Amino acid sequence: MAEIDYALNTFYLLVSGALVMWMAAGFTMLEAGFVQRRNTAEIVTKNIGLYSIACFMYLLCGFMVMYPGVNEGGYFPPYTFDFGSKGTEDFGMNEDLGYADAADFFFQVVFVATAVSIVSGAVAERMNQWPFFALAAFISGVIYPIQGFWKWGGGFLDAAGYADFAGSGVVHLLGASCALAAALFIGPRIGKYSDKGEVKKLYGANIPIAALGTFILWLGWFGFNGGSQLAVNDASNANAVAQVFLNTNMAAGGGVIACLLVSRIFFGKTNIIYALNGAISGLVAITAAPDTPTGYEAVLIGAVGGLICYGSLVFFEQVAKVDDPVGAISAHGAAGIFGVMVVPLTTEGATLGAQALGVVSIFVWGFVLTYAFLYLINLISPVRASDAIQKSGLDAEEIGVEAYPEFK
Repeated sequence: MAEIDYALNTFYLLVSGALVMWMAAGFTMLEAGFVQRRNTAEIVTKNIGLYSIACFMYLLCGFMVMYPGVNEGGYFPPYTFDFGSKGTEDFGMNEDLGYADAADFFFQVVFVATAVSIVSGAVAERMNQWPFFALAAFISGVIYPIQGFWKWGGGFLDAAGYADFAGSGVVHLLGASCALAAALFIGPRIGKYSDKGEVKKLYGANIPIAALGTFILWLGWFGFNGGSQLAVNDASNANAVAQVFLNTNMAAGGGVIACLLVSRIFFGKTNIIYALNGAISGLVAITAAPDTPTGYEAVLIGAVGGLICYGSLVFFEQVAKVDDPVGAISAHGAAGIFGVMVVPLTTEGATLGAQALGVVSIFVWGFVLTYAFLYLINLISPVRASDAIQKSGLDAEEIGVEAYPEFK
C-alpha cells in the first residue's frame, strides 16, 4: 500500500508541475499581447530563455540551497552543486517525502520560472536581452532560493510562524519586488510620459492573445495551488485538493467581477486590461491560503485582491510614474501582499505579526539585491535599450525576426 501511495503522490506532483510549466506559455502570451507589435518577438524570446535559464540554475544550485536539510531556523543556507549529478539509481524511494525526489525538483523548479516571468513583463520593451538573462540567472540561483529557504526550507520565517501555502509571498511578492526594482532602475519606455509628466497610453498589439494567456495562467494555477497540497493518496488529501481547486477558481472570478464593476462605474468603460489583471490578482491573493477559506470567502478574497490591483495600477502609472506594461507589479505585488496579510482570517495559528515579517523580509531582499545587481551589470553592459532601438523596436535590433511583418 505504501508504494501505491508513493506512486500516486509522485504522479500527482508531476502532473501539477506540468500544469505550472504551462503557465510559462500563459505569461508569454499575456506579455506578447500587452506589448507593442515591434517588441513581440523579443518578449517571446525572453520568456523561453528565462524559463530555460531558471531550470538550469535551480538544478545547478537553487534546489539544494532552498532545501538543504540543515540550518533550521537560519538565514543563509549552504551552497551545494551535486543534485544535478544524481540519477534514478541514486534516489530510491524517499519515504520521508512520500514522493520521488525528482518529482519534488520538477514541481519546485517551475515556481522559480514563474517568479522570473513577473520581472520580464514589468521591464518589457526597454531592457536589453542579455542583461535580462543575467538577471534571470541571478534571481533563480541566489535571490529566489535563499528567501524560499526562509519559509519552505525551514528557515527563520518558518520558525517565526509565517504562513504561505503556495507562494503569494515566496513566489509572487518576490517576483514583484524584483520587478519594481528593475522598473525603477531602467526607467519608463520612451514616449510613456511627456516632459510635463503627462501619461501616454501605449496599447498592446493583441488583446485576444493576452486574454488567451490569462486563461492559460488560470488553468495552470490549479497545479500551482492544488499541487502544493503535495499528496492525494487518501480521502483527507483528496478533499483538501478539491477545496483548493474550488477556491482558486472562485477567487479568479471574484477578481474579474470586481474589476469589471469598478471599471464600468468609475470610468464608464468595461476595460478588458483591468479585467485580465483582475483574474491574475485574484489568483495571487488566494495563493497564500487556498485550502482554508470557504467558496464565498474565496470570492471575497479574490474581489478585494482585484480592487487592490486596480488601485495599484492607477497609482503606479499616474502618481508614481512607474512604467509597467503588463501590470505585473500590481497584480503580483500589491495583491500578493494582501493575500499574505489576509491569511490569519481563515487560517488557525497564523498571526499578523509573522505575516508582516514575511512581507517586509521578502520585499526588501528582492528589491535591494535586484537593484544592486542591475547597477553592477550596467557598469559592464547597458541594461536599458537606447532610444533609437526602442523606436525601431527590439524585434529588429535584437531578434532579427518580426512577429507581425505584414503590418509594416
